[in-house]
Amino acid sequence: MLIVTGSIAHDYIMDFPGLFSDHILADKTHNINLSFIVNKFAKRRGGTAGNASYSLGLLGTDHILFSTAGRDFNEYKKAFTGLGIDTGHILIDKNNYTATGFAVTDKTDNQIWGYFYGAADRIPELQLKTVAKKDDLVLIGPSGAKGSMSFVNQCIKLGLSYMFDPGFILTQINNDELRIGVKYASYIVGNDYEINLIQSRISDFRTLVKNKIVITTYGKKGAVIGQNNVNIPIPSVEVKNIIDPTGAGDAWRAGFLAGIYRNFDLQTCGQLGSVTASYAIEHYGTQEHKFTKSQFTKRYKKAYNKQIKL
Repeated sequence: MLIVTGSIAHDYIMDFPGLFSDHILADKTHNINLSFIVNKFAKRRGGTAGNASYSLGLLGTDHILFSTAGRDFNEYKKAFTGLGIDTGHILIDKNNYTATGFAVTDKTDNQIWGYFYGAADRIPELQLKTVAKKDDLVLIGPSGAKGSMSFVNQCIKLGLSYMFDPGFILTQINNDELRIGVKYASYIVGNDYEINLIQSRISDFRTLVKNKIVITTYGKKGAVIGQNNVNIPIPSVEVKNIIDPTGAGDAWRAGFLAGIYRNFDLQTCGQLGSVTASYAIEHYGTQEHKFTKSQFTKRYKKAYNKQIKL
């Protein structure tokens, strides 16, 4: 079984049709008081665990979503239940709201974010021993430094395999914590900048990952899966319209894990990741893409000239 950890969140996304730079005075940054009139607004389901879980649901892949949410989770839960996703192991904090992000984006894609952790503050309380079995694989998605490292330590103690995705916490954890996360992981995943930064912070990185699977994503340039000094290139999937790349990484991870769940080889797993990500970038929001298994397998065949059965 796959166990997906990370955040569950609501995202409020707003577009400002002008430029932030036109309204920020360099000599007044100590005393900013600005309001932006936006021309586009959307409330979306989000969070790294929620995003990965959503795509796994579309792919018909059994998994446990293991995170926290607040008293405003009912609508989110209803959508996931409709996809057959198990939400029964989510800790509901009835005294708080689900983690929420507020983003304003200007016309050159500069962003200002405000983020409220809310119920996500309780992620470190979650105990894997209540849901995990010996052969399970845990995705340790971004859960804040305390949450992510708590899951790392629990996996080590319980002898569970895990995929370590430390990108969002690299500025919050020290080198010793980072080394522990990498040392005991079965899979390490991150974009090219994150993987390079991890290597620079761990002096014996190459020795530690000798028998591990290291996944480096390169956006529209695809990804590389490395194992035992062998690199497997994974081309990206071309789409007609790239609308929003936000959430593509979570979708890629979901596709890859769906392949691991089905015991596919690493190249096929990576290609599943790329196809899943291609659907995500065609929509505005991290959980707005939809596809049937038939549509997915057709796109897979078109991209890689290979038939696949889900």
